[in-house]
Amino acid sequence: MNSPLQNDIFYMRQALKAAEHAEKEGEVPVGAVLVQNQQIISIAFNRTITQCDPTAHAEILLLRLAAKQLKNPRLLESTVYVTLEPCLMCLGAMHQARIKRLVFGAYDPRFGATSHLQLFQTKDLNHTFELTDGLLASRCAEKLQQFFKEKRKKTK
Repeated sequence: MNSPLQNDIFYMRQALKAAEHAEKEGEVPVGAVLVQNQQIISIAFNRTITQCDPTAHAEILLLRLAAKQLKNPRLLESTVYVTLEPCLMCLGAMHQARIKRLVFGAYDPRFGATSHLQLFQTKDLNHTFELTDGLLASRCAEKLQQFFKEKRKKTK
């Protein structure tokens, strides 16, 4: 039986694989996995460009898929693994879905809703969830940095 940390690493690696799919489609390489009872329910990656939809972040697509799969908009007892710290929109969606736990990799100093905006610390919300931050952070950040480095090369 794996330790909780080993499980977290396994699921984050699955999110990184999803991020690779995003990159292959020309999307910002962010991937996400939703797990319930140690079973993957849904996997998604950024599709804002391919869907021409500013809300098509990996987390939003992930929650939609999971809700349909489970036939329930409340994703109680679920853990979301995502390679990049969620933005305000995605954190709000996770709150609405009533997830149990969020695990993210790389920090987003510009738009991160947990570190930069510090919204996770708000005690006035009617639902809160556990947070594990920085899991495989350097690997997740490296993927994003490489993507944007390549993108800058192509625009020169």
